[in-house]
Amino acid sequence: MTEKKPSPSRKALQVRARAKNKKPEFVRAESWRFSRFSLSWRKPRGLDNKIRRKIKGWPPGPSVGYKGPKIARGLHPSGFREVLVYNPDDLTKIDAGTQAIRIAHTVGKRKRNLIIEEAKKLDIKVLNMNVQAKKVDQVEEESKEAEPEKVKEKKQPEKVKKEKKEVSKKNKKPKSTKKKEKKQ
Repeated sequence: MTEKKPSPSRKALQVRARAKNKKPEFVRAESWRFSRFSLSWRKPRGLDNKIRRKIKGWPPGPSVGYKGPKIARGLHPSGFREVLVYNPDDLTKIDAGTQAIRIAHTVGKRKRNLIIEEAKKLDIKVLNMNVQAKKVDQVEEESKEAEPEKVKEKKQPEKVKKEKKEVSKKNKKPKSTKKKEKKQ
């Protein structure tokens, strides 16, 4: 009753890539004319809209003809179907031949490492193995570098304030001399 779906062939992925290359960039109607319109696609709904009516000489709109082959739709470029994983128990449902896992962004560092270890044992491809590790390392390095700078920054303004006060005290003349100068 339940048959395995055949894994998509390289040919289907190549056909999908060719279809993607032929597909134009769809732009919002008259976005080139008015600066208040962004280029991002919006479905044309107007009665006289030329793109909706597919008038010759106007840019094309999205249509069914630009689709890729059915067996290649929704696949990762590696040819595997993506499955979102939240914990190591989810790996038991994965078919290593046709599916690859993507670890959810809400998963923490500890559980992420457990998932990666379990995936290596089961020979399952992990699509975002190094994403979180890089981010964590970068944040740690930045925080280590930033701590000494913050301390220096805090001390410097205090010194500058003290120096300014001393300079302003030296430059001030007694009030009585100013009045005498004005009278003379």
